[in-house]
Amino acid sequence: MRGVLETLDEAARRTLLEELGESARAFRFDVAPNPCVGAAVVAGSEVVARGFHEAWGEDHAELRALRAAAASDVPRNEWDMLVVTLEPCSSRGKTPPCVDAIIASGIKTVIVGALDPDPRHRGQGLEVLRQAGIEVELLHNAAPLDIVSPHFLRWTSRDRLRRARPWTLVKWAQTLTGQLSPPQDVGDGRWISGPEARAEVQIMRSHVDAIVTGIGTVLADDPRFTVRPPGNTDAPPMRVVLDSLLKTPPESRLFTAPGPGEAGGVVRVLGIVGVSLPRERALRNAGAEVHGLPGGKDKRLDLRAVQTWLWEHGVRRVLLEAGPALIGSYFDEGFIDQLRVVTGSVRGGRGESLGERLATARLLERRDGELGEDAVLDAFLEGAES
Repeated sequence: MRGVLETLDEAARRTLLEELGESARAFRFDVAPNPCVGAAVVAGSEVVARGFHEAWGEDHAELRALRAAAASDVPRNEWDMLVVTLEPCSSRGKTPPCVDAIIASGIKTVIVGALDPDPRHRGQGLEVLRQAGIEVELLHNAAPLDIVSPHFLRWTSRDRLRRARPWTLVKWAQTLTGQLSPPQDVGDGRWISGPEARAEVQIMRSHVDAIVTGIGTVLADDPRFTVRPPGNTDAPPMRVVLDSLLKTPPESRLFTAPGPGEAGGVVRVLGIVGVSLPRERALRNAGAEVHGLPGGKDKRLDLRAVQTWLWEHGVRRVLLEAGPALIGSYFDEGFIDQLRVVTGSVRGGRGESLGERLATARLLERRDGELGEDAVLDAFLEGAES
């Protein structure tokens, strides 16, 4: 077994960390609020395999790199080191602790580009590795989080940890003129976006703990919010309806059984506490869980209470699929951390536009792309309330 000084020198290790960090950033909108992380298994001066954290809730970079190395033709006893941009996790979340996989691999040296900024975990991963007899080297500023994962610094900030709430990703499709509903004479009057963007929504749904919508969307569109391929149907997210007065129809398609090949999470309707026992009973009979929360102004749910309820029920990442009114309220409260806006090729439309909201939002790390014939905007938001 070669020692650390007989493999990559410090300059080469720093260069590798920079490359891994830059490549990991390609997945930033898919992993947030998790950090962008890249890892590499090294034998001698050669990189055997690389791995990246590619989607929230899926395998971390270290595990992907180790699996790729195991599939290579380089024997395990020749693996000298693991190079990783961020301190490996030592606690169980959506996935097992990465330190366990590293220890089991037999690797004796780990090079780390940055410490975990979360004070609850900072340094613990390195200590576990050292206790297992693994040599650990921290290369300060080799993969700085303010460059690789600035969104993760916001997620682990003191204010955010003190007033915990889920990471909220809002998604909407709009016409070329900014309306969220197409003209009635377009197709079946239902879709703005093309099949590629609609398929991507299924993947997005499978990477959150909850889909949140409002009663307006339920009454207007009668959605199901199920997960279908290409999304992962193994663990569909809960479906949460914000319905202050419990107006959700018991015959809503939310309560119908998912079709073949699709999956739907539990339906939870949040209303103002004690608003209507008969409506509550009817919704429970339809299959919903009904939860009473404090009301805010204008007999509407207090969104802060909603955020607290979601967090207390294990929700860490939310997909907000709603109409302009509820999305606007989330903007007003500063609860939106990330957005995806799909602009179709249709002109005109019905209803309100979110164009002014989008124009005045302070977007960070904006990425513009295409899905089929649709334009896609991904961005983080600056100044989201903690």
